Amino acid sequence: MSSASDPGSASEPRASATEPLARIVDGPIDTDAVIAAVAGHDAGAVAVFLGTVRETAHPAAAAAAAPPARRVLFLEYEAYAPMAEAQMREIALALGREIGPCRVAIVHRVGRLELGETSVAIAVASAHRRIALAACAEAIERIKKTVPIWKKEHFEGGAVWIEGDPSAPEGRFEAPR
Repeated sequence: MSSASDPGSASEPRASATEPLARIVDGPIDTDAVIAAVAGHDAGAVAVFLGTVRETAHPAAAAAAAPPARRVLFLEYEAYAPMAEAQMREIALALGREIGPCRVAIVHRVGRLELGETSVAIAVASAHRRIALAACAEAIERIKKTVPIWKKEHFEGGAVWIEGDPSAPEGRFEAPR
């Protein structure tokens, strides 16, 4: 697991089309460093997704008798870091093959996160905005479905481990043509 200051430090490699940046960190994510890892003069677009801790959790809308929204106090994330980093790297490489040429940086935080803090930062650079936007959106969907990162939601009156993402759309994001 990398320390919070690793992404973007002088010794940190930049992302390339064949070697994306994929890290699990245990401190605040340096979002500027994540963006810098993919930026370049060849990029016509850099798309960024920041997942943050929100105050209200909404149970799955599809549930017949869904409980009301609950007030979140904080989140805890755990990960099997070596496998998570390897899977995030594979996701990034697949995005370049399936959506279009791009550089990808993905950094996910573990540990306790307070309201408003960033849990995941994804930056995608490409020559064209449609590729960057589609790859960024697809990256978070795949991370939530396949990467061994677990979220425990602490709320007034208890805590629960959250499995999957009930708000996720089915299918893959496509770059508009």
